[in-house]
Formats: sequence, structure tokens, C-alpha cells
Amino acid sequence: MRPELTKISEALWEIPVSYKQGMRVPARIVATETLLAAMDDGVFEQITNVAQLPGIVEAAYCMPDGHRGYGFPIGGVAAMDPNEGVISPGGIGFDINCGMRLVMTNLTVNDIKPHLERLIDRLFVKIPAGVGGHGKIKLSRSEFSKLAQQGAAWCINQGYGWAEDLERTEENGCFSGADAKTVSDKAMERGISQLGTLGSGNHYLEIQAVYPHNVFNKELASDFGITLDNQIAVMFHCGSRGFGHQIASDYVQSFLRVMEPKYKISVSDRQLACAPFESPEGQAYFSAMKCGVNMAFANRQIILHNIREVFSQVFGRSAHDLGMRQVYDVSHNTAKLEDHEVRGVKRRLLVHRKGATRSFAPGMPGIPQVYAHAGQPVIIGGSMETGSYLLAGSAGGQNSFFSTAHGSGRVMGRKQAGKGVSGKELLKEMRERGIYVKTASLSGLSEEGANAYKDIDEVVKAADLAGLSRPVARFTPLGNVKG
Repeated sequence: MRPELTKISEALWEIPVSYKQGMRVPARIVATETLLAAMDDGVFEQITNVAQLPGIVEAAYCMPDGHRGYGFPIGGVAAMDPNEGVISPGGIGFDINCGMRLVMTNLTVNDIKPHLERLIDRLFVKIPAGVGGHGKIKLSRSEFSKLAQQGAAWCINQGYGWAEDLERTEENGCFSGADAKTVSDKAMERGISQLGTLGSGNHYLEIQAVYPHNVFNKELASDFGITLDNQIAVMFHCGSRGFGHQIASDYVQSFLRVMEPKYKISVSDRQLACAPFESPEGQAYFSAMKCGVNMAFANRQIILHNIREVFSQVFGRSAHDLGMRQVYDVSHNTAKLEDHEVRGVKRRLLVHRKGATRSFAPGMPGIPQVYAHAGQPVIIGGSMETGSYLLAGSAGGQNSFFSTAHGSGRVMGRKQAGKGVSGKELLKEMRERGIYVKTASLSGLSEEGANAYKDIDEVVKAADLAGLSRPVARFTPLGNVKG
């Protein structure tokens, strides 16, 4: 049964602490009425469970793309007092630092169309996709440990990318304080061969077009590198692969062993296994999580390097000549110490974002200098059939610890979605609509059709109405490499 919700504003709803015994703060959901009506009941159950966690501050939030996840709903945001609160893998996710990277080019649709299929075919070969895909970079255990501690900077030092890529990556492509000694041997074994790979599920690499009618703020679009009519972009979505998954699995089990007997913490759902942030177990997980974050940054950096190489080969020009500058790389699935103002008081908080994106407002520390007046770029991926968005952080984001949506958000599980249309049929339908797709799995493709996802336009509308982020431009898919 759904709780009664109080409408706070046009796109913000609240479940009071009186709804469920043990809630320490209200639960708030960012959504239009349309999105709220379609939200699965698991969202309400999970976000009110999150509101019970020790040390939670102000409110537990769910973004407009929210749906049932592990522990937290996907789209969940919770800030903890680091001295009194907990850290929970269920509030971060198993694909640690699953994230989005966006690159603009100086090419247009007319430039790309004669080469589109060749580009996608070559990208499919160059960048392994699918379950268990292995990358082409072979590293020793000690070198992989360095990468996990240095993040994308390790790649730049090895010649995989441009120095400015780091400046245009959240946290400059590295969460400091990562220690590979806090990562299990099994996690190291799973991650060491997966650098430069997309993975499976909703991970993808897409060649896209920005048409003039889909530019909503010309000034911000220009700031972010959108300066041509029908301009071509490349966007991709992936994370820390088996490395992050194993880190999360290891520490869920670790926390379950100590949570109640050692720290006297009980939770409504075992998937919210947690430990005090300042405890030895909490700090070990925080460090290991940062290794997962840094591996994901490095993974996306290698993928970008390979994309540039493929474009250079196909067009016979350097990536610099093709204008292949990174706009930004944003993280989902992290926990981070940040300074936020709560009821007029500036506080240091541990912000969990699970299937949610940081969305810093203009002038805030942490934004690349080149975007200081524009706000942080926010990249929201849609389904491979519908399109994606670029937004900018907004001052209204202070109400959600400067967080916003991360994607469309699923409306049905993979199994159910896979029954709707076969991968072969979907491939054919998309080809007929002018979208060329290469996939590692036809059955996986069938689970990723537009019918499996919320309306991305409605999700972006909710984020805008709530003041969390401002729409800049919408991207139309032309070609897609799918895991």
C-alpha cells in the first residue's frame, strides 16, 4: 500500500516521519504527477527504510528516475553525519562509479552518415562489450593497484588521453585516499583484465546528433562545446565492472557480520547492511570503494582514448583536428564527503548517491574552472531508442545535496522487458528508423528497448521543475554499441 504523500512543490513530494516507525527524517521524492503515479511501490518502501539509517541528515531523497534497487532505490540520495552516521554499500551500488562521459566533435550529421556503420563496427571491435568482456591492456597486480589508487591520471601518464580530460572529469578522475590493500584478491582478479571494456546490461557507447531544435539554452550549450547545427557527439555509460561488484559484495558480507553484534545497529532490510563511517570496517570500505571509483574513471579514460583512435582511423585526421574534446565525466554510485548548508549551517556530510548524479551549481568549488559560471555539466542517458540529455547544475539543487537524476530509470525488470520483443526484431526496427546497433547479446538487447524505461523527457522535466538541474540540449541516437 502506498503512503500518503504531501505535495511540497510542483515536483517534490514528502512522506512524513510518522509513516513508519524508526524513520529519523522524512522521505522526499522528486517527480511529476505522471512519474509518481507510475513509480513502483518498492521505491516508497525502500526510501522510507533509508530514512531510518543512523546519522541521516534532513531527508532521504529519491530522484525522478527512481525504481527498486538493492537496499536503496536506484535514484536514492542520503547524506550522513560522518561522526554519527553509517556508510552502506546498498546506498552506493554494486557497479561502483557507473558513470557517463560525453565528447563533442566538430563533425556534423552529413559528415558522419557515410561512415556511421564503419565507425560502429570498428568501435565494437576496439571496445569489448558484454558479460565478462576482457580488455586488451595487460597489467601486473602492482600496476593495477597503482591504477586503482591514481584513477584516470594513471591513464594520462601512460599516454591514454589528454591532460585536459582530467580537468573535465569529476574530482579530476580520482577519489583521493584509495588504498588497494583494502581490496580483496578476488576483486583484484576480476578487475585486472577488464580495463577499457563496456560491460553488459544498460551500458553502451553511442554516436549522437544535436539538432538545433533540441538546444534549449544556447549560451550554456556553447559553454559546453555545442556550437554547430546537427553537431555530432559521442556518449558512453559504464563503470567498474566486476572489480566494483566484488568490492561491494565483500563489504556487504563484512558489515553483516559486525553490524548488530559489534555496533548494535539493526536495519529494516538486510540489503542496507552498514557500519559506522568512522569505524575500522567503515573506513576500509570507504577506501576500497574509492579504488572502485578510480578503476571506473580509468576504464572510461581508456575507452575515450580508443574512441579517438577509431575516429582518427576512419576520417584520416587526428582527434584534435576532429575537435574530440571531452565535455565532462560524471559519476553515479558513490559516497563522498562534501560540504553542504543544512538549515543555514555549513556541514561536512557523507553523501550517498546511488543511481544519482552530482549537480553542482555555478560558482561552487569542485567545478572545472572553464564551467564555473555555467555550473556542472550533468549527463543523463536515455534508452538507445529515444535520446539523452545534457543539463547544468542549478542553485535549487541545495535541497537535494546538489543531486539530480542519472538516466531514464527502468519501468520494468529485464526479464519482463525481454518478453516484449526479440533482440533480432528490435535490431531491425531500430535500423529502419536510422539507428545502427551492434550488440554483444541479442537477448540482452531485447531487455533494453524504450518500453523498459521511463519517458526521459518527463524525468528531465521533473528535475528542472524541482530546480535540481537545467536542460541544455537533447541528443538523438544514430549508432550504438551495446553490451
